[in-house]
Amino acid sequence: MRAVVCRRLAEDFGQVAVDDAWPDPVAGRGQVLVRVAAASVNYPDLLMCQGRYQYRPDPPFVPGMNLAGTVAALGADVTGFAVGDRVAGSVRTGAFAELAAVDAGQLRAVPAALSLAVAAAYPSAYLTAYVALVRRANLQAGETLLVHGAAGGVGLATVDLGRILGARVIATSASADKRAALAAYGADHVLDVSGDFAAEVKALTEGRGADVVFDPVGGDVFDQSARCTAFDGRLLIIGFTGGRFATLATNYALIKGFSVMGVRAGEYGRRFPDKGQENIDAIWSLAAEGVTRPRVHREFPLDQAVAAMAELRDRRVIGKAVVRCDR
Repeated sequence: MRAVVCRRLAEDFGQVAVDDAWPDPVAGRGQVLVRVAAASVNYPDLLMCQGRYQYRPDPPFVPGMNLAGTVAALGADVTGFAVGDRVAGSVRTGAFAELAAVDAGQLRAVPAALSLAVAAAYPSAYLTAYVALVRRANLQAGETLLVHGAAGGVGLATVDLGRILGARVIATSASADKRAALAAYGADHVLDVSGDFAAEVKALTEGRGADVVFDPVGGDVFDQSARCTAFDGRLLIIGFTGGRFATLATNYALIKGFSVMGVRAGEYGRRFPDKGQENIDAIWSLAAEGVTRPRVHREFPLDQAVAAMAELRDRRVIGKAVVRCDR
C-alpha cells in the first residue's frame, strides 16, 4: 500500500516521504482494518517526526493520529461494525496510509451529514476540548472561557464546545486574518495575543478574569494568562507550541486561588478506559446532533502530506489540514 513514512527524525521533515510499497497492516484481535479516505494533521504528528513528542515511536513509522474511511475487514471478536461501514477514529500512529488497523473501541460510525474529510478532522480536536472543558475544568454555563491558539484545529473545537456549553468565549490569535475568522466563527470576543491581552480580559470581565483558560501555547502567553485567571479559576496546560516551558511561582496560584491543570486527552482515556469511552461517545453524539462545527482548512493529496505538515508548522492553518489518502 501507499503510506507516508518517517524514516529518520528531522526538524525539517526531510526524511518523511511517500512509500509506494509499505506493508499492509492486518487487523488483530479487537481491531478493524480501515480503508483510509482522509487523515487530519495534528501538531503531535509534527513533533513525533522531529523526536520532540512525549510518545516517541522508533523510525521507520507512519505518522497520523486521526482518520476516516470505510471498514475493509474485521479482526477476531469485533462486533458492531460491517465491511463497508463509514467510520472515523484515532490511532497513535499510522493514519497517513491507504489502510490502517484501528482498535474497535476507538472507532465510531460517521454521521450521514459529515463528509469523511470533516470526520477525519474531528476526533482529537473535539476529544481534547471535551476532556479539557468537561472532565478537567468542569466548565459551567455563564462562565468566561479564554482560548489561546484559537484558530487551530483544537482551538476552534474548544471555542465551539465552549459555545455549546453556554460559556462566554474570548478567543486569541496573533494573526489579523485568524482573528477575523474567529469573529466570523462566533467567538464572543477576539483579542490580539501579542498585545496586553490580560488587561483586556480583565476589562471584559469587570476585573474578575477568565474562569477557565485553555493554553496550548505556553511561554509568555501562560505568564500573562496567570495574571487574568479568575479567583477559583482553572488554568489548563494543553501544550507548548510557543516553544518555552513556562514557570509559575506557587504563591501566585495560592493568592489568586486558581488551579493549574494538565490536559492529555489520549492518556486520560488510557488511564480511565470507561471514562475514555464515555468521552468518545459524547463528542460523536454532538456530531450526530449536528451542533458541532468542525472546519477543514484544506485537503491535500497523500503525496503532499509533508506540505500539509509544513503548513501547520508555519501557522497557516485555520481549523484542520486534511490529507486525502485515497488520492
